[in-house]
Amino acid sequence: MKRNTLQITCLILLLSWLPSSVFAITLNEAARNVARQHDAKVLSARTIQQGDKRIHEIKVLTKKGVVKTVRVPDNSKRR
Repeated sequence: MKRNTLQITCLILLLSWLPSSVFAITLNEAARNVARQHDAKVLSARTIQQGDKRIHEIKVLTKKGVVKTVRVPDNSKRR
């Protein structure tokens, strides 16, 4: 049990040192994930800049005919 806790702690420390761009999500990945999560069809997808953050804005059409706008952070450090 102690060994597992030590391994998990080491993994968390290693991940915290990685640059955030490692966890960046592309616009296509964001659109696919949103469509899957909402069981919907993607109508449009774009990346917008809000201050120093980039956000993927995905518009989807649900099976019930509702249009939803979902915002997904890019998490990359581009400026």
